[in-house]
Amino acid sequence: MSAMNQLIVAPILLPLITAALMLLLGEKRRPLKARINLVSSLLGLGISVVLLLWVHTQGQAGSIGVYLPGNWPAPFGIVLVVDRLAAMMLVLTGIIGVSALLFAMARWDSAGASFHALFQIQLMGLYGAFLTADLFNLFVFFEVLLAASYGLILHGSGRARVKAGLHYIAINLVASSLFLIGAAMLYGVTGTLNMADLAIKIPLVPEADRGLLHAGAAILAIAFLAKAGIWPLNFWLVPAYSAASAPVAALFAIMTKVGIYTVLRLWTLLFSGQAGASSFFGGEWLVYGGLATLGCAALSILAAQRLERMASLSILVSAGTLLAAIGFGQPALTAAALFYLVSSTLALCALFLLAELIERSRSVNEIPLDDDSDTLPPALELSQPPKGINLDDEQKAVVGQVIPWAMAFLGLSFIACALLVIGMPPLSGFIGKLNLISALLNPQGLGLATEQPLPATGWALLALLVLSGLASLIALARVGITRFWTPQERPSPVLRRLECLPIVALLSLCVLLSIQAEPLLRYTQDTASGLQDPQQYLSAVFATRPTPGPLAQAKPAEVQP
Repeated sequence: MSAMNQLIVAPILLPLITAALMLLLGEKRRPLKARINLVSSLLGLGISVVLLLWVHTQGQAGSIGVYLPGNWPAPFGIVLVVDRLAAMMLVLTGIIGVSALLFAMARWDSAGASFHALFQIQLMGLYGAFLTADLFNLFVFFEVLLAASYGLILHGSGRARVKAGLHYIAINLVASSLFLIGAAMLYGVTGTLNMADLAIKIPLVPEADRGLLHAGAAILAIAFLAKAGIWPLNFWLVPAYSAASAPVAALFAIMTKVGIYTVLRLWTLLFSGQAGASSFFGGEWLVYGGLATLGCAALSILAAQRLERMASLSILVSAGTLLAAIGFGQPALTAAALFYLVSSTLALCALFLLAELIERSRSVNEIPLDDDSDTLPPALELSQPPKGINLDDEQKAVVGQVIPWAMAFLGLSFIACALLVIGMPPLSGFIGKLNLISALLNPQGLGLATEQPLPATGWALLALLVLSGLASLIALARVGITRFWTPQERPSPVLRRLECLPIVALLSLCVLLSIQAEPLLRYTQDTASGLQDPQQYLSAVFATRPTPGPLAQAKPAEVQP
């Protein structure tokens, strides 16, 4: 087994070891724990980037890495697999994790106990969910990330967080129970929980057991779709995400994508075109559920008043778009959806962080500062109006008044986030939606003959993409007018560099995606093509053999009787 294959387990072990170390340090050494957390998160991001470059540059023959932690071959032992889809999600998780942590280090990490240990455990669960290749360990990593999220969502205390957190815990416990029931039913029919082995055995299931197989798959899908935020199972998401502290809500921006990733992974692997009578099972329900989610979230965002709630509803808009696009089962549409997934996740993470700073600007800033050198330039006041500036009756500048640095930063960042979420040019949100619309209007890209018309579900998705963008435009424009345009007498907010740095980094990445969209589009197209034909995944898993032990490597004469 090569060194690169052994690196696959590092994103799981690194946060596990880091969390254990921080628990040993106790609560009195928070500055040290914050630095250890940051170093570990940056290391995890670096490892994820290395894995992504490895699977992408090896070509089609070697683009999937497999690691056997227990040194047992599939399907008998634990298997970790990294392909283009998993590597992309690992890097996205690392970016979101580092950004949320930097923001939390400004003030939020000291608002409750064990924040840094819970943060690392959360990352461990996320990395493990993207890497595992069997349903049992997928359940284990789901529970790991959920257990950490229970503590993180209550971080900072408060009545609203406790109330929303209890609802969040209840719905996820029900979803976990459905996960176990669905997995047990699949095991009863096929005799395996390894994903690659399931893909081989599902076409061989007798017709008499086909109904039980589909029932188990449907129950399993309900568990994943509840976590992904599909309507009507998403009633818990907006209150929970809106009540969570800003860095936790930003980290949770990747949480719904775990459910979407799992649906995409299992559906393309187990119910591909090679699954016999079960081919593309449930695809229409994904489309209908995604359309319903997208439509309801677009209507709800019009009624939202607070920016945190708009960001939470925008997550549902993103989830509905992704589920509907995935349900068509066409590589061109899936590739565009994956590009949209990356762009929307980065933008929504930045919006959650920005929302707290904007809401803070509505009132007098009372954040205690330990070091004046760690603050951004304060608001600039005009005690002596510069020459050439007209004054009103109250001796205030009418034109040419200096905009405080902090308000300028918030305003420009809000405009960038709004453009990304709405999907307006020239940023990556527009490129993602444009590719989705282009794939829908291209008959060959949608798997149709040239003379075939676009189905009604395709037109519905196209219309909702446009209308949801219009709804987001109206809602975010209303917030922008209220927060930035309406004249109010209030001091400029005090912002820390650690609060602004992750927002700048996330928006810069989105700008980079806008300028260099073609490489990512090629990557997502290769990813979608690999998902459409799972044979390469199956071959990589079953071709990986355990590493021989010392006795097996010794010569026969050297082996003692």
